[in-house]
Order: sequence, then C-alpha cells, then structure tokens
Amino acid sequence: MATFKAIRIDKADKGTTAQLTQFDEAELMDGDVTVRVEWSTLNYKDGLALTGKAPVVRRFPMIAGIDFAGTVEASSHPQWKAGDKVVCTGWGMGETHLGAYAEKARVKGDWLVALPHGLSARDAMAIGTAGFTAMLAVLALEKHGLSPKSGPVVVTGAAGGVGSVAIAVLSKLGYHVIASTGRASEADYLKHLGAAEIIDRAELSAPAKPLAKERWAGGVDSVGSTTLANLLSMTKYGGAIAACGLAAGMDLPSSVAPFILRGVCLLGIDSVMCPIEPRRAAWQRLASDLDREKLIEITKEIPLAEVSDWGAKILAGEVRGRVVVKIV
Repeated sequence: MATFKAIRIDKADKGTTAQLTQFDEAELMDGDVTVRVEWSTLNYKDGLALTGKAPVVRRFPMIAGIDFAGTVEASSHPQWKAGDKVVCTGWGMGETHLGAYAEKARVKGDWLVALPHGLSARDAMAIGTAGFTAMLAVLALEKHGLSPKSGPVVVTGAAGGVGSVAIAVLSKLGYHVIASTGRASEADYLKHLGAAEIIDRAELSAPAKPLAKERWAGGVDSVGSTTLANLLSMTKYGGAIAACGLAAGMDLPSSVAPFILRGVCLLGIDSVMCPIEPRRAAWQRLASDLDREKLIEITKEIPLAEVSDWGAKILAGEVRGRVVVKIV
C-alpha cells in the first residue's frame, strides 16, 4: 500500500510526540470517502493536540488536524464522486478519527460539505473551523432576534481566528462591533477588519458583578471563564451571548441575575457535531457575507512541516487571524 506525509501524534513516556512522517494508507480508518487533502488550517484545538497541553487526542497513533479542504479521490457514498471539491470540519477528526494534517484522509461522506461556489479550497481553510464557528455564532444571534438595530455587539479574543472572522462578518452586516483584546498593538488590524471600538480585555477580567452597566446587545465569546461572566452581566435586556471557546478556562463564575432579571440568553455554539443542514447554511453565508479581501489580509500560509512549531505559538497568543496549512 502507498504511504503519504502526515503529522503523526504518538503516546510517549511523558505526554505525547508530534512529528512529520510517512503514514501507511492501510492504517487509515473506516470511511466511505477518500479525499486528497490540499489545505488545512491551524485552530486553537490543533495547538492543544500538537503540544499535548490538553487531552484532545483520544487514540494513538493519531494524525492531527481538525479540518481540511480537498478533492474526492474515491467514494462509495451516493452523494460524492471522484473529483468533487469538499470541506470537512469537526466530527472528531484529529481527536478520535485520523485527521487533516496529511496528504490523504478517509471519512464518512455524511461529514462532508460541498465547497461553496466562489470559494477556493484555500479560502475555505482560511476560514476553517474558527471561521465556521464564528458564523454559527452569528447565525445563533440572528435566530435570537439580534439585528444591527439592537445595539452594539462585543467580540472577545478579537485578534484570534474566531474573533477576526466574527468582526469581519458582523461589521459587513452593519453591526457596531466592540473588539476586546489583550494585544493593544493589534488596534489598527482590528479596526481594518471593521471594529468600531476596541477595549482592553482587562476590563472584562475582574470578578463579575451579578449585574453591571448595560453595554451591548449581544456578543461572540471564545474566551470563557470570568470574561464570559462579565459579558453576561453587561448585556442589555433581552440580549444574548454566543459562547464558543474556553481560552481562559472552562469555569463560569457568574450568577443567575442576567438571566432572570434582564432576560439575557447564553447561546452554546458547538461546531464539532453540528448537524449537516446548519453546516451548509453557515458555509453558504460565509461565501456571501465574508469580505474576501479581508480574508486574504488576515491569513498567513505555512507548509505542513511547520505546523508543530505554530501549534505552540497559537497557545501562546502569538497568532493573529488565520493560518492556512499547504498540504500538497
């Protein structure tokens, strides 16, 4: 059987190891579609898996990478045929199922979404799981009833992948976007994306009051912990916060006050097991509502061989915007 290049994670005496190596095609897991992977991307969860900082990987050996875009090579699934351009995010790739940092992937056809018209495979991974998650958050806020007329919206972790795409999309839709960041040097970058205001994340880092002054109608949070508690306490009556990350921790030191006294809603966003119809809707909206020029400007390209080094950088908060990984 043929071999192909892949970032392989193995169990070690102390933690895990990740290295670029040759992987045997015979070791690919069950699936009815084999894809020639062309592009992947770097997400926060990828950083956790590559460095072993959190128990993201649940089986060994594992090929890292939670999303890809590429071309179908072989299929026994009725929806897909050789030559189709597809995108795959989540579903346990890089965690329980061999992932995307490889020249080949074998997955279930039910996991795939057709590459939207107008997006290249590289574009799709410039968006990646982070951008897809950001759009799911925007769709959830819209479903809640939020519109630009509702008032300002806040985006935390603003210079990261989720934050960057969320700002670009929300500003294009007409929202007054408040960007929260711990990197003052990124102010010009965030304003160029469409942020109308920038606040220091320190404003959201102190222990949260049960209720604070109302500042925004909604928001997208990728930070969690005290930051999310503060967002909730500052959300206007009837507003909502879409929560999709835990960069600061999994805890939520809040109270019921925002929910029972202001009718605030906390909207949970999961991109991993998201059903197929919302996936298609989110990708179609990304194709239409994300400024392609801004996407180009927030994206850096790296080769597969550099992925492990960049995994540590994204955890250290040293990555701005999106990083695409060229596989072939």
